Amino acid sequence: MGVLHHRLIIKFIDNLIMNNNIPLDKAHVNIRIKLAALWVAVMFFYIYGDYFALYIPGRAGELVAGDTLLDSPIKVFAASVLMSFPPLVIILTILSASAFTRWLNIVFGIIFTAIMVLIAATSIPITPEIAAYVFYAAVESCITIAIVWYAWKWPRVKKTSGTSDGLDA
Repeated sequence: MGVLHHRLIIKFIDNLIMNNNIPLDKAHVNIRIKLAALWVAVMFFYIYGDYFALYIPGRAGELVAGDTLLDSPIKVFAASVLMSFPPLVIILTILSASAFTRWLNIVFGIIFTAIMVLIAATSIPITPEIAAYVFYAAVESCITIAIVWYAWKWPRVKKTSGTSDGLDA
């Protein structure tokens, strides 16, 4: 029974991987979903970067002692305002008119790309302690560049039977 079971598994894997007779679904993903997903991904990277930075020896102690860049209530407020934009962009991407949403994503994508590039550039020379943080800044920059690209290339509708998503009326 072991040999039969093994052959069935091999046959299943072979059919799964090698069977090109079955075309893959070419489902269209709405541009709003793509943009929202990219913003969600970049927000996760923001969180991961800050979270893993706490594993650097001494960093958690600096945080507790208040020896950080955000060492005053005004700076914490400013950072809170800045970091409120990505989730607000997600909400507006889903709920707002296409033209507004397109420009919103382009503008905030450029702003957040610039911030991450600035963080990466000011971290040179890269030390082992900050290498992961710089890596996250690079990945975040790539994602926000993709946001700008997708928003810039927002698909145009073909004039047909007057269909609408209800947001551009």
